[in-house]
Amino acid sequence: MDTPTWINYVFYSENEDESYNHIESVSPGELNLGALSRSVEITDHVLNDTIDFDEASVQLRMVYIESKKVNHLILALAFAFGAGSFSLLLGTNWISCFVACLMGLVVYTFTYLSAKSEFVNNTLEALAAFVVTILIGLLSLWLPNINIPLTILSAIIIFIPGLALTTALEEITYKSLVSGTAKLFDAGVSLFKQFFGTILGLSVLPLFIDININTVVSDMPIWSKYLGIPLLAVCLLPIFQVRRKDMIYGILTCIISYSVTVLLSFTGILISTFIGSITVVLVSHLFSHITRSPRHVFITQGIIMLVPGSKAFMGISTVFLGSPIESAGNLGSQVAYILMGVVGGLLFTGSFNTK
Repeated sequence: MDTPTWINYVFYSENEDESYNHIESVSPGELNLGALSRSVEITDHVLNDTIDFDEASVQLRMVYIESKKVNHLILALAFAFGAGSFSLLLGTNWISCFVACLMGLVVYTFTYLSAKSEFVNNTLEALAAFVVTILIGLLSLWLPNINIPLTILSAIIIFIPGLALTTALEEITYKSLVSGTAKLFDAGVSLFKQFFGTILGLSVLPLFIDININTVVSDMPIWSKYLGIPLLAVCLLPIFQVRRKDMIYGILTCIISYSVTVLLSFTGILISTFIGSITVVLVSHLFSHITRSPRHVFITQGIIMLVPGSKAFMGISTVFLGSPIESAGNLGSQVAYILMGVVGGLLFTGSFNTK
């Protein structure tokens, strides 16, 4: 039996004196789709009697060692271009996109330092959001065309817990109440920390400079917005440590996921997201059959394109800043519809409670 922070093993033996329980405390980890794929592959080999337990133990140890190897240059570029590509998706402007890329590097710097300092690790989301907000506010003095709120959001998008919110609600729906509730609360606290850092920065800036959060008209062509999807999909690969054999299929899943919702946008946000979620699962089944990797490797990448974490952040910002930061309708209802669409799609496809 497992929860988000501990695992309870029960080992039975014909001799009752040799039966025992083992409880292991574990910290919630990060998404590592490459390690997931390799672990499932090793498990399948054991079940098929291709390898024995001793060899499987050695291979699992190698998977763990490989997961600790980090190419900081590639990750830094992934954070930078990931922030820039999300800025493209939001339809800001070229200046905002460029600044978002720079701020993505700043966010990765704090992510790197979090592994060295316990203080930075505990305050990572709030600290990164605060520093990014201050830097963007200062840059707006020389670059007045920066879309400040959306550039801040683009810079910290990697921390926005949209996928965690969706997974938590899905688990609660399947009656996994302990795990789902814990993940939901954790995602809510994470979102709160990011928003706290942003609001703190926006509150500190007026003490030193005159800053006005004005609506900035986008000057970007429509094709640039669609360019953001494959670029963001590519940037997610090193962040989630996707295996090379799964990379192309992961990118295709992201593109298909977003394209379906755009093509069906005339049906409304609920139906388009619902069908988009079902499409992601079906496509992931196909790619899983081709690559022999777990379907969740592709489902995770595809669902990320649908989750409403960014809209939740913008909705909260609208409430506290007193003016909308995006020219959209009711963001609160949009978040609810997207969540219902994603969870409903995963429910009807049975992706959560199947192998």
